[in-house]
Amino acid sequence: MTQRWVALVWLLGLVTWGGPSHAEDEHLIFAVVSEVPKNKARVAVKASVNDVVADTKLLASESVMNNPVWRKLEICHALRVEGAKGSEGYHVSTVRVIDASMLPMTLQSFAGDCLIKKAIEVAPLVD
Repeated sequence: MTQRWVALVWLLGLVTWGGPSHAEDEHLIFAVVSEVPKNKARVAVKASVNDVVADTKLLASESVMNNPVWRKLEICHALRVEGAKGSEGYHVSTVRVIDASMLPMTLQSFAGDCLIKKAIEVAPLVD
């Protein structure tokens, strides 16, 4: 009887706490779109994970691709993303566009430079 009780408590613990899940693998990622997104399934970004900055890709699932935020991505957009690390980049589970001032300091200079470059390239086309 005691063994059954221990097994029941262990199973309830797995259900309650989720057991080994993908949520443990998820990271909070702050990112700036670094290239014009041609293929919305694979977006090139400069990303900060745990204050370590690297060039990487954000890989969108079908549900993320249907998100209006994702469909309107442009170069220099600042993002707050949750996703799991994969071999080719981060598999995105949630995404939000944020103001560049909400980025970690490690990305703010890149975002500012990106916006200035975008303004210089786009401004002559407005006339």
